[in-house]
Amino acid sequence: MYAKSPLHYVLRHPGRFLLDVLRGFRDNQGLLLAGAVAYYTLLSIIPVFALVLIVLSQYFEQTPLLDTVTTILALVAPIRSEVLSTHLEAFLSNWKVIGTMGLLLLLFFSSLAFTVLENAMSMIFFHRRFRQRRHYMVSAILPYAYISLLTVGFLVVSLMAGWLDQHSADTPSLLGIDIDMSSTTATTLYLLGVFGEVLLLTSVYLVMPVGQLAWTHALVGGLVATLLWELTRHALVWYFTSLSFVSIIYGSLATTIIILLSFEFAAIILLLGAQVIAEYERIDHGGVTPRDS
Repeated sequence: MYAKSPLHYVLRHPGRFLLDVLRGFRDNQGLLLAGAVAYYTLLSIIPVFALVLIVLSQYFEQTPLLDTVTTILALVAPIRSEVLSTHLEAFLSNWKVIGTMGLLLLLFFSSLAFTVLENAMSMIFFHRRFRQRRHYMVSAILPYAYISLLTVGFLVVSLMAGWLDQHSADTPSLLGIDIDMSSTTATTLYLLGVFGEVLLLTSVYLVMPVGQLAWTHALVGGLVATLLWELTRHALVWYFTSLSFVSIIYGSLATTIIILLSFEFAAIILLLGAQVIAEYERIDHGGVTPRDS
């Protein structure tokens, strides 16, 4: 007999639960899935941000938008993100020359990462596939719904960054203590980025798997994945700036390799979070037997 509830089981057997998660991740070819997600993210990230910038640049100044891109990319790809920012800046200056066919290609490539991620989630939540199905039109629209939400979030961050920049020279007082707005601006933008990470990851866990997932499970997965990624991101920055020999080994390909490795670690963390939720569901959901049986 197992615990009366999934939470009770996890609290009583945390080591066994962790082992189940790692075993499930291995059985589902998690590293292979993460590699696919990372590769298609590399293909999609420029088109996604290019579409967002094309839309928003019609209504707002380009400089604050590009500053926001740099901030967000530093959270997603902590090393060599300035290379991506430079490419986006050059693209934004010449996007009109790509024509209608170019825009259609941008739309196509921007959806690839979301499609592959949805397929990876279906492998991890395989116990749902036998009971529920998702209409193909939902899968087709889902990537562009995410891009639309990303555009809204991008706009909010850009407006907040612009407001903070306007007041960066101010020195307001709180309880008699002068506040340095320049450092406050950087901290606020960082916290906004982390909050956006939590929301994005929570929405991925809530929407990408087929069927309805408890929002509390998705939120816990989003918080854990964000924490793991922030720790990993800082570790990657330290490693690639202090110990890495990637530039020596790969030469001119080093930038691509480093960015791809960053996406690989991010994808592993994202799918591990999904595996935690899936194993939690397997303990006592729909008559599915836990892996330790």
